[in-house]
Amino acid sequence: MHKALADPLRIRLLEAMWEMPRSARELADFIGLPVDRLYYHLGRLEQAGLIEIAEYRPLARGKVERVYAPAVTEPPADGATPEEQAAFLGSMLDATRADINAAYQARQVGRRREVDLHRGALRLTDEALAELRGHIEELASRFGNHDAPGVWTRVVVAVVDLHDRPFDNAPSHGGPDEPC
Repeated sequence: MHKALADPLRIRLLEAMWEMPRSARELADFIGLPVDRLYYHLGRLEQAGLIEIAEYRPLARGKVERVYAPAVTEPPADGATPEEQAAFLGSMLDATRADINAAYQARQVGRRREVDLHRGALRLTDEALAELRGHIEELASRFGNHDAPGVWTRVVVAVVDLHDRPFDNAPSHGGPDEPC
């Protein structure tokens, strides 16, 4: 499942289906890509059990099109290798970057799009970290109703221990007594 979501396009497709079930043609129009480019990605999502065919819609001349819907509301966090989780997170960040760029471009032409970015580093005890995680889970469950009215909004919260970063032991540059 995490491998299937290790692509920002697939994340965007799944999110579009969370809004409403859509055909490949409707998804192509929504995403802004040719429909033939989506079939591979829809197949990967379907194989992973993330989407399913919700209905077959009749078209002209006796043809039908598949209408896809999400089979799950969010991928489970358990069961993935660290590499799969990292690939999923990278794809989520790529999709988020595309969303932020699109929102800023829409705002430049006068459309209403909300973008709030907050970044910071906190010193947390184990107890404070547990409390922060509890608050995040509480907010996610409080506002995470997929059937509620409103505008779909991407929220990404990352809690990462910075202590063991590979470059922590590297010599620092630019300190008061060191040349840059």
